[in-house]
Amino acid sequence: MSDKVTVWTKQQVAVLQDIEEANRYIVKKEYIQQKMEEYSDLYLEAYGWYFQAASKIITPPKDVRYPIWVSLSQEEAINNSEGNIILEIEIEKNLLLIVDLLKWGNIVNYLYIPKDLTDQKEHDQLLKIYGIDDCTAYMTPFYPNIKQKIQKSRERLFDDSSVSGEEKVGTIWEIRKEWITKIMR
Repeated sequence: MSDKVTVWTKQQVAVLQDIEEANRYIVKKEYIQQKMEEYSDLYLEAYGWYFQAASKIITPPKDVRYPIWVSLSQEEAINNSEGNIILEIEIEKNLLLIVDLLKWGNIVNYLYIPKDLTDQKEHDQLLKIYGIDDCTAYMTPFYPNIKQKIQKSRERLFDDSSVSGEEKVGTIWEIRKEWITKIMR
């Protein structure tokens, strides 16, 4: 049985230059700021949390602060587009952290991640009592207890007993040149 797995990631063509120069690629803060533009602060906050939590599961290299998102099958890989490439990468399984895509979407959108349907109903009822939604509770200073509850629920990202969606994605901390098995333009 192999200890390796193949994954796919869509990256800007410029990533190839980083790989050629340094024999590896890591995500840098300025890359997130360029890609996400006015939404970059939202992602940087979520990535800050992700780094702290994921680092406890898979230790990143010392110079890494942001994950690289990968698809777990070629069929699920994001379609290529102009200015981008798809990298097929073969890595050791222990370097790949798999997460529920819907749960990650909840984190990025400041939404609560419920334990189960009952927990979701109870949370929805709490929000109804206050006449707010998760985003309002999170983004304003008026509901610190609900914000804390939403933040604590993020821990469920790595909890397989609390499943939100069917689609899984992975993260890795770096792409090493020797891991690339195919470049699709």
